[in-house]
Amino acid sequence: MLKLLHFCQWIYQTPLSVSIRESTWTFPIIETIHTLGIVLVAGTIAIFDVRLLGLLLKRTRVSHIARNVLPLTWTGFGVMFVTGLLLFISESATNYFNFAFRIKLLLLLLVGLNTLLFHLTVYRRVESWDLAEVTPLHARAAATCSLLLWTGIIISGRMIAYLH
Repeated sequence: MLKLLHFCQWIYQTPLSVSIRESTWTFPIIETIHTLGIVLVAGTIAIFDVRLLGLLLKRTRVSHIARNVLPLTWTGFGVMFVTGLLLFISESATNYFNFAFRIKLLLLLLVGLNTLLFHLTVYRRVESWDLAEVTPLHARAAATCSLLLWTGIIISGRMIAYLH
């Protein structure tokens, strides 16, 4: 853990970190773009998840929704990842100690695992339940976990600014 702290302190002192942190406009612009990336990711995932839960779009194939929203989800994820990395670089020494930041990273790991498990298991047989109004229990469980985890990610991400 001490090596990780030293690494974070080193990143904090790099010219890129200092320039982002000390600029009047750079940090807020990156943060705004990061928020837009999160909206794109969470919004497209929410559309897919509410279909899996059978709350909306019941007559639309699950695979059709996935095919249409997945490119947008990946675009949003790319934007979110790059801007999140820049935000982390600018505050790496303080984020190291920030409980909300650690929770956010843990939740991101869990949402990634949830997605991986969903796609490796129940989604492989999507053609057998593609038009079902009531999707398999495992699909609904994955959707519920996804919505809860993304809500936690957004809340903990917002709390980073308030917990020092």
